[in-house]
Amino acid sequence: MTELAATDPLPKPKRDLAPILLPIALALAVIPFIGSTSSWLTLTAASLAMGMMIFIMASGLTLVFGLMDVLNFGHGAFIAVGAYIATLVLAPFAASMQADSLWMNLAVLAPAALLSMAVSGALGLVVERVLILPVYGQHLKQILMTTGGLIVAEQTLYALWGPQIIPLPLPASLRGSFVIGDVAIAKYRVLATLIGLAVFIAIQLVLNRTKLGLLIRAGVENREMVEALGYRIRRLFLGVFMTGSALAGLGGVMWALYREQVHASMSDDLTVLIFIVVIIGGLGSIGGCFIGAILVAMVANYGGFLVPKLALVSNILLMVAILMWRPRGLYAVTSR
Repeated sequence: MTELAATDPLPKPKRDLAPILLPIALALAVIPFIGSTSSWLTLTAASLAMGMMIFIMASGLTLVFGLMDVLNFGHGAFIAVGAYIATLVLAPFAASMQADSLWMNLAVLAPAALLSMAVSGALGLVVERVLILPVYGQHLKQILMTTGGLIVAEQTLYALWGPQIIPLPLPASLRGSFVIGDVAIAKYRVLATLIGLAVFIAIQLVLNRTKLGLLIRAGVENREMVEALGYRIRRLFLGVFMTGSALAGLGGVMWALYREQVHASMSDDLTVLIFIVVIIGGLGSIGGCFIGAILVAMVANYGGFLVPKLALVSNILLMVAILMWRPRGLYAVTSR
């Protein structure tokens, strides 16, 4: 019996499909209340685009907590810095931004986004070495240090650019909508959805198909065992933190273009939203973060259309409902 048991294939864990079906169920459930199919399709497309942007900003934070056990309340600073860097880069190329050529517009946007990611990632390196490293394992001090870092970053942006809102108009080729029958889908939302899906697929491939991803996932679930095997988990910490910061910078660029404006306090507005997404998805779970971001965006768009006054607290109500169903989030991968 021992030999037979040894040669048997390992049982595969059952896939939990309930969270995956939740956004689909929500989208179908609101159809009778919205009434118009075209309005429902437009709201659903807007929810997907908004969800992709939120996911890009939140994915780094959930990995940082899952692997590093760090409560980074200053994550929003990377978002604001990324948006301001993009504004600096795009300002001299206003003529190219207004040209009615998709390739010319993308040729300007792509370097701006890459530079924003690089600067945000470099800032993440500084924050991890200066603020986070001395307070590993001390959650209260982490909250104080990162919140202080957020305040310093926000006040620095105020000092450099002032309190005024800086316009960041969309490129000419990304304005307007694709009209299919009675359904209008904004062009920029299509681009945002594609970028968000590309980021999600890239993260999943790295986590599930590479040795680096294996170490990261192992570090999320059992950091001590990874260290016992001889791997330097601190280097993983630094790399994950910089990657999360860079993704926040990319999300900041996309959100600023979505709102067509940049201001120093944009980090305050987004930090709470990102933490809600991370809590809903489950700390340390990229898949949960992805589904949580879509759910938050759906509730915000559907709720704003059906019950505008309820939209202000819709995210909190969603989080409460999810945590009553699953107290550790949709896909919790860490017990911390």
